[in-house]
Parts: sequence; structure tokens; C-alpha cells
Amino acid sequence: MYNGNDLKVGKKFIMDEMPFEIMSYAQKVMWRGGSIINIKAKNLLNGGTIAKTISDTDKFEPADIAIKSYDYLYNDGTNYMFMSQETFEQVELPKEALDGAELFLSDGDKVKLQEFNGNPINVHLEPICELEVTETPPGEKGDTATGGKKPATFTTGLVVQVPLFVNIGDVIKIDTRTKEYHSRA
Repeated sequence: MYNGNDLKVGKKFIMDEMPFEIMSYAQKVMWRGGSIINIKAKNLLNGGTIAKTISDTDKFEPADIAIKSYDYLYNDGTNYMFMSQETFEQVELPKEALDGAELFLSDGDKVKLQEFNGNPINVHLEPICELEVTETPPGEKGDTATGGKKPATFTTGLVVQVPLFVNIGDVIKIDTRTKEYHSRA
């Protein structure tokens, strides 16, 4: 069991029979011993976020979240198909459950899915992803003094601002948390 003080950023817990992950945590200590804690938590089943004020004495069960390896197969526009690397069983997740992770998935990718009570609930992305540029305008000569940027579209449909030297066909590393250019691959 967690109490309110145990809930730090990244912890996963159960509230109202749903798994949540702490996104932000702020604690205010009261002068007579107790404390008030403001949390912002993400619902791992539907992607929604909540803001809640709790006490340091409130109790929460830890969420049983496992991370398993899958192969990303394909999508039909609304559902995304994955195959377990252990059992070869296929599972599908709705686009809403991916919460933007679909912009980093290419057919055949090895991915990790988070499972709650043995059921896949969402994609667990690595912090850095490599994608190939499919469309970008050419860089303008002499436009480098200010460290210019230009838009680039990747094989997955993701559009990111990249440095002017990036060309079509280049493989680029993208930060999956911020959706920003990281470096060349």
C-alpha cells in the first residue's frame, strides 16, 4: 500500500479501480504535522488526466503494470494490431489508447506494451525513436546564422521542425516525450 507521501512522479497506483501514473506532485506541509498533496495523474486506460488534492494519510494500492515485448503489425485507421513475441497472440488497441504513440510506429517495429491485469493498455515508448524523413523543403543558402529550422514529415506522418541540413531519406532521432528533433541517426 502507498500512502500519499509515497506517490512521486512516475509511480503507478490504483484509484477508483483504474490504473493511474503520477505526472506531477506538489506537497505542502501543514504546521501541525500533516500535509496536503496536489497531484496530476494520467489514467493509463483512457489517457485522461485528473488533478486531485490528497492527504499524506490517504492509502492507494500499487498498480500491477507489466511491460511486455510485442511486434507492431499494422493499423486499419482506428485500431492498431500487435503480436506478442512470447505467445504469438495478436491484440488490438484503439487509437485513443495510444495517446500519440502511433506517430512513432512503423510496420514491423519491436515495441513494448504496458499491461494491466494481463491486458495490454498502451504503448511504452523509448525516449528516442529513429524515423526516416519522407518530405521536407530544401534548406535556403545563407539561412544558417540563426540556426534555422524547417518542417520535416516522416514515414509515420509525424511533422517535426528539423535543422536546415536534413534532407529527404535521412534517418533522424526524435525525442518521443517532446516530439522534437534530437540528432542524426
